[in-house]
Amino acid sequence: MPSSLLEGKTVVVSGVGAGLGHQVAAAVVRDGGRAVLGARTEANLAKSAAEIDPEGTHTAYRATDITDEAQCEALAALARERFGGIDAVVHVAAWDSYFGGVADADFATWQRVIDVNLLGTLRMTRACLPALKERGGSVVFIGTQSAVAAPSQVRQAAYAASKGALTSAMYSLAHEVGPDRIRVNTVLPGWMWGPPVEAYVQFTAHTEGVPEEEVRGRLADRMALPDLATDGDVADAAVFLASDRARAITGQSLLVNAGELMR
Repeated sequence: MPSSLLEGKTVVVSGVGAGLGHQVAAAVVRDGGRAVLGARTEANLAKSAAEIDPEGTHTAYRATDITDEAQCEALAALARERFGGIDAVVHVAAWDSYFGGVADADFATWQRVIDVNLLGTLRMTRACLPALKERGGSVVFIGTQSAVAAPSQVRQAAYAASKGALTSAMYSLAHEVGPDRIRVNTVLPGWMWGPPVEAYVQFTAHTEGVPEEEVRGRLADRMALPDLATDGDVADAAVFLASDRARAITGQSLLVNAGELMR
């Protein structure tokens, strides 16, 4: 019997591409909900929607750049027009491809990273708030383990700082919208087996001249559990926090990392 975790719920998902965003949208539909997909590239949205919902009855999508307030409002409006409201929003959209530390930082690029990861997420949240206030609901940020512990493999100081700021914003927002029965939580993935980590493993294996299984094994050896979390695992955590089964959970950060870091 299909899960009814999100039966009758409408969930806006930003940043839907080949990886985590697609998995979140797929989990929403799998668990009985309706997914409204946003991302900058319409072709990616169309592909994802067709795979998740071939008949097109449980999905809608619109090209959306979360640095543009009008486009955020248009995606929220689509959810209302197509499905009558919004019950949750899961923020996957992020700029995670800028690498380096502080000493070699291009702070103009840092500002753009922050505009996407922090301010863009909050823009998209604000666009959804009027609909969320009508019947309560959930906001789920996707953060990163790097926001609470320095990564040892890949240096992404700007990404970590922007996601750390987003987690701090979560606390204030949870208090602000709590009286409207809106919950705000963050999922913090660690190494997450999906397209970006697959590419890292392939690149590292090629560079070092070793099998991909060896590189993946090095990562898995860092975990308390014997393998990496997947983007599907992270999607399941996000869907749980979006659902009414998490009705008493707000202002919390949940590590989904196979036990690499325990706090």
